[in-house]
Amino acid sequence: MPPSVPPIPAFAANNKAPSVPAADLALPPLAGFSPVSAGTSPLLAQSPAAGAKIQSPAPLYVVGLGPGAPSLLAPEALRCLEESRVIAGYGGYIDLLPPELLPGRRIISTGMTGEMARSQSAIEAALAGETTSVVCSGDPGVYALAGLLLELLEGRGLDADMLRVVPGIPAVCAAAALLGAPLTHDFACVSLSDLLTPRATIMKRLDCAFAGDFVVALYNPRSKRRADHLAEALNAARRHRSPKTPVGVVTNAFRPGQRVRVTTLAKADPEDADMFTLLIIGNSASRIVPGKGDKPLAWEAGARMLTPRGYREKYGPLG
Repeated sequence: MPPSVPPIPAFAANNKAPSVPAADLALPPLAGFSPVSAGTSPLLAQSPAAGAKIQSPAPLYVVGLGPGAPSLLAPEALRCLEESRVIAGYGGYIDLLPPELLPGRRIISTGMTGEMARSQSAIEAALAGETTSVVCSGDPGVYALAGLLLELLEGRGLDADMLRVVPGIPAVCAAAALLGAPLTHDFACVSLSDLLTPRATIMKRLDCAFAGDFVVALYNPRSKRRADHLAEALNAARRHRSPKTPVGVVTNAFRPGQRVRVTTLAKADPEDADMFTLLIIGNSASRIVPGKGDKPLAWEAGARMLTPRGYREKYGPLG
């Protein structure tokens, strides 16, 4: 039997503290700074007025929540959240927080594309003296908000050291752990979201990664608006890989509704993926270690992905 996924405690979906839309925040203006609303351009430089006395900002954390299970939240991340008086995040990530963290804290919650608004509002809160955490799923430096927050601080002429990046388990590592050992050699991560990156650039990077025989992890593989991007990515893989190349498909890793599938490149179906899915496509050496029973290639039967590191070639037969 494959190891069971650790139980996931109750989430905060029905136990939310009152949230305040970022656009409706009315923080007091800071001496020497022009007021910035959540909807204004984030890179407008804001310089202290001559002779103005500026108070020291409170800590501003950008915190990685990891895959979502409270048991996988790093202790340092939890400490920073407990210290914070303001927590900002996408509503779905706020729901991943342990419920006991929410009461007594001001919550800045925005929708999926509200990154600019909540990041600006979080900076304003820290400048106003409130210890603030911006929460992200996975790791804040992997397709998340650490970069945006640094850009905003730079654009406003503020010190970068007021921001502290608190790491979390990246989604690619969570998916890989469930799949077995698909990343034990060189790999590349590519997001298929073209919201901030042109589609042509994404496909060029993919083609180069497959041509270089990297294991490739695909973030943001599919959405209602991008129904055909994953099919194009799989076709790019097929130009460079054997049809028997293993493909791991993980949805909601370590969250309620988790699904894990091990298949081959020939059988990989874009319909199996959504925005909460991560795919890992093996390299030319990757293989499936079969499980037991009448369905040895099923994850539930113990099938796992393996990308050898090269020990057998160096040391001879293993085992």
